[in-house]
Formats: sequence, structure tokens, C-alpha cells
Amino acid sequence: MTAAPMRSASLPVAIDHPVFAGHFPGAPIVPGVLLIDWALAAIEAAENIDLMPGELNVVKFLQPVAPGADLLLRYTVAGNTDGAAPKITFRIECGAHLMASGSATALPLSTMTDSDQ
Repeated sequence: MTAAPMRSASLPVAIDHPVFAGHFPGAPIVPGVLLIDWALAAIEAAENIDLMPGELNVVKFLQPVAPGADLLLRYTVAGNTDGAAPKITFRIECGAHLMASGSATALPLSTMTDSDQ
């Protein structure tokens, strides 16, 4: 079995994004949930896959991300053939610094329960 190819996408952080007004005034950083949302949305768009519903298996936030950061998303997609749920691993980098990393799995709609919807 061959390893899934590493792909990449740019994740620019607008210096004037409205989230910075409240997170945190005087020392703004990107909320982790927004960082993950941007990463998963970029992967969905680039790969033409739907990661929702899905689950985050592991997420690590290693360094805060400031306004104006030029982030690079590096990711792999495995298992997106023959009906297998896509498995994603990702890294978010800023220059030589690793800012966040994690993995996610898309879940088929048939696995959802009423409480998930």
C-alpha cells in the first residue's frame, strides 16, 4: 500500500478579521475552533469531499496564531475510494513553526444517531 500524497493549501489570516475584536482584545489570536474550521473547509474544497458529519480524532494546538499570519496547511487524504470514509491528517505551519496538527474522519450519514443531528 502506498502512502497518500502530501498536499498543501494557503490559509491567510486577515489582519482585520472580526474575531480578533473579542479574542482577545489587546493580544489577539485565532481561536482554535476557527483554525480547524478553515483547515477542514480548505480540504473539502480542494478534494471535493464532505467532512461533515465527521469527527476530529486528535487535535493539538502548539502555538498561537496572530493576525496577519501566512499559514500553510499540509494534509493527506486516505481511504477516499471504494466508499471508504476519508481519513485526513493535517499540519498547520507558519514558516518553520508548527502551529497545529491533527486528524479527522468523515462519517457516513448512516452512522449518525438522532442525537447527532
